[in-house]
Amino acid sequence: MAKSNTTLTSIRTPSRLPSAAPAVHYKVEAADLHAHLYGVTLTIAQPAAQQRVSLPVWIAGSYMVREFAKQITGISARQGKRHVAVHQLDKATWAVDCEAGTPLTLHYQVHAHDDSVRTAWLTSQRGFFNGTSLCLQVEGQADLPHQLELVADSFNAGGAAPKWQVATGLTSVKTDRQGFGTYVAANYDELVDCPVEMGAFWSGSFKACGIEHRFVVAGATPAFDGERLLRDSQKICETAISFWHGNKRSATPHKNYVFMLNAVADGYGGLEHRNSTALICNRADLPRLDEAKPSEGYTTLLGLISHEYFHTWNVKRLRPAEFARYDYTQENYTELLWFFEGFTSYYDDLLLRRAGLIDDAQYLKLLNKTINQVLQTPGREVHSVAQSSFEAWTKYYRQDANSPNLTVSYYTKGALVALCLDLTLRQHGVKNHSVSLDDVMRALWARCCVSKGSKGAGKHDGPMLEADVLAVLKELTGRSWATEFKAWVHGTRDLPLETLLAHHGVNVQHDPAQLAQRLGLRVTEDHSVQIKTVLNGSAAHKAGFAPGDEWLGVEVAGKATSTWRIKKLDDLLLYAGAAKKVTALVSRDRQLLRLNLSLPNTEANSTWRLVLDNPKLVSRWLGL
Repeated sequence: MAKSNTTLTSIRTPSRLPSAAPAVHYKVEAADLHAHLYGVTLTIAQPAAQQRVSLPVWIAGSYMVREFAKQITGISARQGKRHVAVHQLDKATWAVDCEAGTPLTLHYQVHAHDDSVRTAWLTSQRGFFNGTSLCLQVEGQADLPHQLELVADSFNAGGAAPKWQVATGLTSVKTDRQGFGTYVAANYDELVDCPVEMGAFWSGSFKACGIEHRFVVAGATPAFDGERLLRDSQKICETAISFWHGNKRSATPHKNYVFMLNAVADGYGGLEHRNSTALICNRADLPRLDEAKPSEGYTTLLGLISHEYFHTWNVKRLRPAEFARYDYTQENYTELLWFFEGFTSYYDDLLLRRAGLIDDAQYLKLLNKTINQVLQTPGREVHSVAQSSFEAWTKYYRQDANSPNLTVSYYTKGALVALCLDLTLRQHGVKNHSVSLDDVMRALWARCCVSKGSKGAGKHDGPMLEADVLAVLKELTGRSWATEFKAWVHGTRDLPLETLLAHHGVNVQHDPAQLAQRLGLRVTEDHSVQIKTVLNGSAAHKAGFAPGDEWLGVEVAGKATSTWRIKKLDDLLLYAGAAKKVTALVSRDRQLLRLNLSLPNTEANSTWRLVLDNPKLVSRWLGL
């Protein structure tokens, strides 16, 4: 990174004055910082008679109905000096008894105390919101210009020092040095796809391939090494841009970008947006000054940054055809999350390796973890990744104790489908292994995401079908890939990982699993063993264990039967000795039960360990 490109000043999006007054204007204030209340004033320049407004029930990228409208209170309306009635029609829709053509103003408050990347947050230390949590959609006017006004005085009440700043991917119309003021969006979709971060955060910036990037961090400690985060993030962004566009870097779909990271005591996640992302991480995982070797937690954070940035292309532009236009009132179903989340999960760590931020051994360790996560999930045998994608709304995002038996993650297994496809393509027989998954991704971009106004622009502007993937594969290789897709995407048999890895310089060693995995249990240990999940077909399943059980002790038969209290799972090995069967003493709803448990041998449910065998083949696969 060039030294001149690293600063600690904020990047402001260039001003763009609208040609006319906005059709829809939102004024956002802090109504009560201590009560976590935003005040929102919505002005509609040309309302319809009986104008309807509604709040989304979900946010793009997080596939769960979250009912954001439940946080709205005190909604009222007026035209000029006349108050007009507001009627709630359903959980998230209101009708206003207004006249057509006369400016209409609505006022309401939104409670904001969800410290996640999906909703809204407001305290005296920090503010954050997604438009889907604060901005009512005006029926019939979603495609018209929208303005967002952030009122500085309300957030800096009492002369708090240091003053708050603003970070957002929205385009500035008129803002002060801290970023408060007015922003413009071309339509409602753009408005709600640009979250807003506010507070006395750390801010830094860099250029990647000539594109301005800003990074803001809330909650950082004095030990935080911001310069390192900027350097490493720049490498990630440059690697991603080069991946998609090669030497044609001016073809990038974004002209500026904002990372918004909230560092907390315990948290992890991210949500992608068109030219920004909201991230959350453990405060301890931030890079630290004078830290010689980056922590595993920091590597995980870099993987998250890589993942969300890759989404700028893969899901925000190249996206499922079902998402060509979001319907914010209900679930939007697609079978393609295995591609958009799974393939992104494959490339997030792979791009870290190509950027030089991890080595081969670290990359294989991360891949190893993903493989074992899938292999230790019985749901992979009953639920395909296509089904998992379609049912994300009810199964992946609403998990319970039985979820590992019902479904498989389209993130992890989708990443392994990408791996199998990549490795198979590379040994396809094309001279010098010139075809790879990289070529498929770029060909899909060319096929489905032709830039508007460029020569040849036409019927495609992002939406993608599974048929497009199959068509590109056939164009690149000269054969059909329907058989692989039927088995890997729509089937439930295990993927041919071991064979494919061996062809590319990586051997698989089978190691004894941890005791919990051999038994088929997921537990917590706090003075006793609490059963969280029982995996189907396992020894614990056959013995009759159930989620919610408290495993208190174990009875071992022999010349003299002995009974022991256990406080952690490993106590079982201590007290069972060479016994093949024991009696587990379990409390269930305060009833004491005796369960006959057959102890599996150490070979049961073995875990994989990836071993680097041929560095030259691995380097070719990793694209180094």
